[in-house]
Amino acid sequence: MKLIRFGLPGEEKPGLVTAEGSFDVSAFGEDFGEQFLATNGLERLAQWWAANGKTAPRIPDNVRLGSPIQRPSKIICIGLNYADHAKESNMQVPAEPIIFFKSTTSLVGPNDDLVIPKNSKKTDWEVELAVVIGKKATYVEEKDAMDYVAGYALHNDYSEREFQLERNGQWVKGKSADTFAPLGPWLVTKDEIKDVNNLRIWLSRNGKMMQDGTTANLIFKVPYLVSYLSGFMTLLPGDVISTGTPAGVGLGMNPQVYIQEGDVMELGIDGLGTSKQKAVAWK
Repeated sequence: MKLIRFGLPGEEKPGLVTAEGSFDVSAFGEDFGEQFLATNGLERLAQWWAANGKTAPRIPDNVRLGSPIQRPSKIICIGLNYADHAKESNMQVPAEPIIFFKSTTSLVGPNDDLVIPKNSKKTDWEVELAVVIGKKATYVEEKDAMDYVAGYALHNDYSEREFQLERNGQWVKGKSADTFAPLGPWLVTKDEIKDVNNLRIWLSRNGKMMQDGTTANLIFKVPYLVSYLSGFMTLLPGDVISTGTPAGVGLGMNPQVYIQEGDVMELGIDGLGTSKQKAVAWK
């Protein structure tokens, strides 16, 4: 299944995307969040759709999409998880996953504007594969880790490099501005993705391809990451793990290139759809 949430910010309704189009499933009676996933919601929704899908209203094509999940308890990011990105960043390939957080207030819809933060000079892009947790996970064995995954989504892990790298402390400062976590368009259930380790992942800026990689190059794969993280914290249904970005970010260029007002970022991952964000200045 491909799950969406649509409508005005803060007023999103649940929907499904099928081969026949996009449909409003508000009559199912639940939004797509922690409680939905924790109570076997994906299976219950599939059963409801089989019985009621023919009467579900169609969603207009021009409707705004929100994040495909309600605000999660955590957005956990993995740093330097592609060797080519570590090299361009002049950093060593990590021996263990580098973990940092994004504030959940940075979460927005896939095509919402990117707001360049106040006093920012170095806002950068990072296309990433996001993993959405499906059930509570604590001390999970790697061999069992995929049982805890609900599905996947496209994510742009926007970063303010001065805040992140030049202002001391943890990376979270450069990762958490409003609009810095556009997620979606869809939450795609894991059964629809045959091989999560063989997906093209790309991003363009103003029509020029900047990142063009493959998830085959992930250093730490999805099952390992779920297991590893669950040893340090309990993962809750709806939590997002953003798995890292391939080479091609502005930080790694010579000279470095950063987002300017009016720039348009387009990105996609095989099977997970595409998104587009236009950069606007903070006011």
